[in-house]
Amino acid sequence: MQTDFKKIIKENRLLEVVSKVAEGMGVDANVIGGFVRDQIVYGSQKKDIDIVCLGNGIDLAKGCQKELPGSSLAVFRNFGTASLTFEDEELEFVGARRESYRRNSRNPIVENGTMEEDQNRRDFTINALAISLTGPSKGSLIDPFDGVKDLEMQTIKTPLDPLITFSDDPLRIMRAIRFASQFYFDIEPNTFEALGKMSERLKIVSQERITTELNKIILSPKPSYGFKLLHISGVLKVIFPEMQRLHGVKKINGMSHKDNFYHTLQVLDNVADVSDNLWLRWAAILHDIAKPATQRFDKKVGWTFHGHEDLGAKWVPEIFKRLKLPLSNQMKYVQKLVRLHLRPIALVNEKVTDSAVRRLLFEAGNEIDDLMTLCRADITSKNDRKVKKYLANFVDVEAKIQEVEQKDEIRNFQVPLTGKEIMTRYNLLPGRVIGDLKEELKNAILDGKIANSRGDAIEFVDKIAGKKGLTKVTE
Repeated sequence: MQTDFKKIIKENRLLEVVSKVAEGMGVDANVIGGFVRDQIVYGSQKKDIDIVCLGNGIDLAKGCQKELPGSSLAVFRNFGTASLTFEDEELEFVGARRESYRRNSRNPIVENGTMEEDQNRRDFTINALAISLTGPSKGSLIDPFDGVKDLEMQTIKTPLDPLITFSDDPLRIMRAIRFASQFYFDIEPNTFEALGKMSERLKIVSQERITTELNKIILSPKPSYGFKLLHISGVLKVIFPEMQRLHGVKKINGMSHKDNFYHTLQVLDNVADVSDNLWLRWAAILHDIAKPATQRFDKKVGWTFHGHEDLGAKWVPEIFKRLKLPLSNQMKYVQKLVRLHLRPIALVNEKVTDSAVRRLLFEAGNEIDDLMTLCRADITSKNDRKVKKYLANFVDVEAKIQEVEQKDEIRNFQVPLTGKEIMTRYNLLPGRVIGDLKEELKNAILDGKIANSRGDAIEFVDKIAGKKGLTKVTE
């Protein structure tokens, strides 16, 4: 991997400014981490750049701000860092430091250090790469741990003993798997072994930080790879036990079920192939989450998981709350898809009636397209011919949905008469009868007994109200 780092500095306005200001202040400065890594691997430059200096990083950031009119500076004195934003790029400044964690603390002890100590504290060799920005060594690569070799070998490896690296900051356990998943790299054997040994130490890390890394794994091009690493290492059972419980196959009387863990990973990859929607991917992860709890064996039909979709949907808020995921629209979106994920697939095995399609459209609403994506992804089998046949039948269901939607405009429809209008029309007080009338009206529309129009709705309600002995108020 041959890279002209002097040229990179010269062509990057921000690095040139840092170099000029640092040399004027008599401070050694280096660009380190992801910017250097991605430049070597992809020949591209990240928009966020980390600067380490032997001195006060905040003072260096202030000096650079004066050279960049229109830039904005945020100072974090408690951490000794500063963030300088210019146009669409961001520079993070920090003085070289060493840090460690107390055994049961989430907060590091930070002290000033040398450049060597700063690189020692980095998580992985590929992120410890640095380029000098000052002095005679300007433009030279600082690579004390053979990070370039690890990039060539596509390997994630810690600079120091992995047990020390993961003990100092247990979040690095998640980051190791995240980088492996994002880049599709291997994890060096000793480093991988240490993941499992130190996994319990993740319990001192805030859930928000763990979930941030988990979401990045989920958004990887092939997220199943990251989850397999989480599972094999033993990390998954610490951070996401519900998903770990999906793993395994039971066999009775020669009959077994599919491994729901690996099935879930296949569904997740299928979704990832067609969508970058994080929450749709979460729906793929959770769609069968309650199967272990609903698993039963019947001598006649074999293994069943009746009601796993409803129980899984019930679990979604609890899982989101524990993982510190959003509890508003995103949670409700995932919950709806988990609850409904069997409905379109069931239609493949039945005669597709307008009524069934209307009900599906009514319940799915704006999420119908994502629901269909999830259901397509859920069609998995080792038998390719079986999958192709099932997908071909699924095309008929999708065509029927489109036909009914265009004809009846059911998606997100509202019952044409409100409860207040019904109360006024029959001089009723609030009570159960109002809800009963609205429910009968809704079912009549969904079953195709009447059109989805106000006129038909009024005529229908008048008819069933009369049967209940209700008298219409004279207009």
